Amino acid sequence: MSKIPASHDFPQMPQWLFDLDDARPVQMPARLPSILRNHRHDLHNRLMSGGGAALQDSDLLDLVVGRALPRADVRSLVERLLHTFGDYSTTISAPVARLLQIDGMTLEAAQELKLIEASAHRLARARVLTLPILSSWNAVVDYCHTVLSHCGIERLHVLYLDRKNRLIVDEVAAQGTVDHVPVYPREIIKRALELNASTLILVHNHPSGDPTPSDSDIAMTTQIRDAAATMDINLHDHLIIGKAAEFSFRGHGLL
Repeated sequence: MSKIPASHDFPQMPQWLFDLDDARPVQMPARLPSILRNHRHDLHNRLMSGGGAALQDSDLLDLVVGRALPRADVRSLVERLLHTFGDYSTTISAPVARLLQIDGMTLEAAQELKLIEASAHRLARARVLTLPILSSWNAVVDYCHTVLSHCGIERLHVLYLDRKNRLIVDEVAAQGTVDHVPVYPREIIKRALELNASTLILVHNHPSGDPTPSDSDIAMTTQIRDAAATMDINLHDHLIIGKAAEFSFRGHGLL
């Protein structure tokens, strides 16, 4: 009969395998309940078969937030996000600090939302990079809405165009508060000369949602137009972006 080896005959084995009194149970990861697995599987199927239009705002947020919290039921968190911010676009555009104030929100989930926002901006920008801006105006307006319509503070962007009306760069020239943004015409013209830009388009948002220009908006536009003209630079338009509409200075005869 062969001898049964003692535990000391296996020095490579952990001692706790033989000392059961001191053994610690291994916590196995819990599986997502089947009802939630089926729920997310259904959302993915609808997305792949029908695209984004087949999903509601809550469905899209469920999928995005669920990537960061794969073993959690995020439906109540999604409800709180939509109750606070109103819709999908405003939610993904919300500042991280504001997102983290929502009960159940994590930094990882907020990062997923900001990744989606950055991707949306990149896709919209790609549509205006290779085409002459002035002949693809609808794409320009869509891009401006994507970037600015859900911003909680006023930001002034300047689109600098070359002599073929192609976009050189879109830069944030200034940002301010919920109802004011400081503007320095000299800096905008200086930057245009550095880039050898021949045309400018000003774009800023009104967080209130109403794109109607204020007296200060009109005065600022006039100052930049006049300063640009002295350098043989054309101010083509000034767009004010609201929640669901925009105001074009050129379209309203103000340029």
